[in-house]
Amino acid sequence: MSTYFPSSKTVTPKWYLVDATDQVLGRLAARVASLLRGKERPHFTPFMDTGEHVVIINAAKIQFTGQKFEQKEYHHFTGFPGGLKSVTMREQMEKHPERILRLAIEGMLPKSKLGKQMHGKLKVYRDADHPHAAQEPEAIQLTKPRAPRAARAAK
Repeated sequence: MSTYFPSSKTVTPKWYLVDATDQVLGRLAARVASLLRGKERPHFTPFMDTGEHVVIINAAKIQFTGQKFEQKEYHHFTGFPGGLKSVTMREQMEKHPERILRLAIEGMLPKSKLGKQMHGKLKVYRDADHPHAAQEPEAIQLTKPRAPRAARAAK
């Protein structure tokens, strides 16, 4: 008896639409990374890309826990001497909120050619407009929305 391995011809990826409104960043990123890897499918194979396409909308409305919004910094290096640039999460959220979500998800995927292939299946948009209506993405709720801070403080 031989072990069954799915091939790219037998695996047809689905398209999912995820609304990030009032979702916690890390919890949402972990669930989306699992979808991109294909771990939700019965024929998951670690060395093959059997994952789904994921479209995330409303990235500007995501929630954060703790003091990350004020304290977390994102760094990148320009390649020149003294070229280490730092941006706080607050600044990044004002300019490019979709980058915060993309970086969190990509950090949870494999760091290899396979991981880069999975990155390509992730589409993140600042608001509710997206150009993937032709793919007919299935809307799913991955995590429970978080109550606004004022409602949590009243409890």
